[in-house]
Amino acid sequence: MSRWLGGKRHGVWLVFVLLTSLQVLVLTQAAQRNRTLVVTGHPGELTVVDIGGHSYVEIEILARLVNGSLNFQGDRMVLTLPTFSKDRSAPAPAPAVNQPLASGFSKDFLKAGLEELADIREWRSTLTYAIQRGLPVTPEWVDNYRFRAQESLGFASLATLTDTDRATMPLLTTEFNNMKQLSDRFLQQSNYRTYIAPETLNNDPLDQRILKCARSLAAMAASGQFVDDGSCH
Repeated sequence: MSRWLGGKRHGVWLVFVLLTSLQVLVLTQAAQRNRTLVVTGHPGELTVVDIGGHSYVEIEILARLVNGSLNFQGDRMVLTLPTFSKDRSAPAPAPAVNQPLASGFSKDFLKAGLEELADIREWRSTLTYAIQRGLPVTPEWVDNYRFRAQESLGFASLATLTDTDRATMPLLTTEFNNMKQLSDRFLQQSNYRTYIAPETLNNDPLDQRILKCARSLAAMAASGQFVDDGSCH
């Protein structure tokens, strides 16, 4: 199980600090206010997520990226960086940390993605229950489900490691955005005291897209392969 620095849902988080023995380059990306961390002299990259003005990376992925090792001693996490030969031409071997396959879903991304789908499923089920029984759709409970799903989406973005992870991330984002759009529509109608028929969702096109996308993503998770069948577009 992946461990994170900070945060309660995914263990301990790491606030990214400048490592004096590494030269790092941060490339700004437009999507979702995320950035990419590239360590000079090491292949690969990992996602940096900005939250509250601070930058976070997944510590175990960082350890793999720099060929380092991560050990846990009680409540302490020890990150050991590789030692270099005198000519600094190559690092000495270091133990792998939860090394993922080069292709397919990484373990951490798959876990976070499934949690995101579970949050959206619970959000949709609650919305459906309220509409079918004529209950008010209020910001109090809608915001709670939205926040949980958005948080899970952020964790999934942070855990992207393989090409399969990166290809799947936009589909997860689309699923979240569609669910938010559906929820916001009924929240607005409820605020305006507009009558909402119990059978409204029976043939709702947006609701059907959410269901189809969820099934497609679940099938990908089960097979471990990325297959874009168009359900999430």
